[in-house]
Amino acid sequence: MTNLIKGIEHICIKCKDKEEFAKVTEFYTTILGMDILRSWGDEEHPYATFDTGNGGIEVFTEDVEDLPQGAIRHFALATDDVDGCVAAVQKAGYPITKGPDTLVLPSDPPYQLRMAFCIGPVGEEIEFFQGFGTPKTE
Repeated sequence: MTNLIKGIEHICIKCKDKEEFAKVTEFYTTILGMDILRSWGDEEHPYATFDTGNGGIEVFTEDVEDLPQGAIRHFALATDDVDGCVAAVQKAGYPITKGPDTLVLPSDPPYQLRMAFCIGPVGEEIEFFQGFGTPKTE
């Protein structure tokens, strides 16, 4: 069968209001250093897409009290500096919930990685992921 999918274009995060949108924008641009690919909407209902390097994080406001909970557990952002990401989000006051840890997945072939998890501005669980590939053996 032909693979019809080329990759993940974007994920989407909903914000309750423009204040939450501003907090999310600060997190992804100022703290993590992402550029804004595009923005639209108006002052009360802003939209933006942040550049992840090979996809995007789209953010918009919904004017609701409670946001829906879905089945997605987390999303992972590729990085060459897990520890730098951890330091940046901790400095900004966001909690690290796991890691940073280096581990080897027991896949075939084994896959070495470094990762850490944090909770973002609207409660989203974010993994910072650095893959090293198959570990070298002596």
